[in-house]
Amino acid sequence: MPENYLYEYAVIRLVPKVEREEFINIGIVLFSKRARFIKMLYRIDENKLRLFSTELDSDTVYAALRSFEKICKGEKEGGPIAALEIAERFRWLTAVRSSCLQTSRPHSGFSADLDATAEKLFRELVW
Repeated sequence: MPENYLYEYAVIRLVPKVEREEFINIGIVLFSKRARFIKMLYRIDENKLRLFSTELDSDTVYAALRSFEKICKGEKEGGPIAALEIAERFRWLTAVRSSCLQTSRPHSGFSADLDATAEKLFRELVW
C-alpha cells in the first residue's frame, strides 16, 4: 500500500489592485515536508484579468511569478530565499504580504500521489 503524505497547499492569488482586495486565483503551491516535495502550478486568464484591471502590467506579474517559481524550485537565480530548506521556502511563499501576488492561508491533507494531488487542486481551484 502506498504511503500517504501529509501535505499543505495554498492558492496563489493575483490582486490587480491591492486597495480593492479583489483577487483572481491563478495557481497553487503544494508542499510536503516528509516527502521533501514542493510544486507550484499557475496560469493567468488574460480575459479575466482585464475584467478586474487594465492598469496592471502583465510583464510585472509574470516576472513576479517567475521569481516565486525560482524560489519554489530552489533555483540559485531565486536569491537567498531559494537556498532555504523546502519548508522555509513554502512558509516564505505563503507569508502574508501586500502586493499583487498573495496566497491563501495554507490548507492540509493527505495524499499518496502528490503530483496528482497538485494537478487536481489546480483544476478545482484555478482552472
